[in-house]
Amino acid sequence: MNIEIIALRLAELGHNTRLAIYRELIKAGNTGIAVGEIQKSLDIPNSTLSHHISRLMKVGLVKQQRDGRTLFCIAECDALNDVLNFLTEECCINEKCCTTSQCQ
Repeated sequence: MNIEIIALRLAELGHNTRLAIYRELIKAGNTGIAVGEIQKSLDIPNSTLSHHISRLMKVGLVKQQRDGRTLFCIAECDALNDVLNFLTEECCINEKCCTTSQCQ
């Protein structure tokens, strides 16, 4: 995975509002959650919510899907897994006598 993409994703998740939004999406699973429900749950103004969702979408962490008049946001779990794998793929590689169980 490209380190620049990982850095961009981490930067977007480094904002407290976007991190809270992403946690809501992770809880919702593969079906996602309606934008209005995120707004109610986190008490975020609609324009602010749109801005933050747009930033998460720009780096591939979120996708949107429309069902009639309702817009759903869905966490791109593969993108998050790419970030986590990047951070842990060389865990303890330079440590002598290391077992991977120490890092998990």
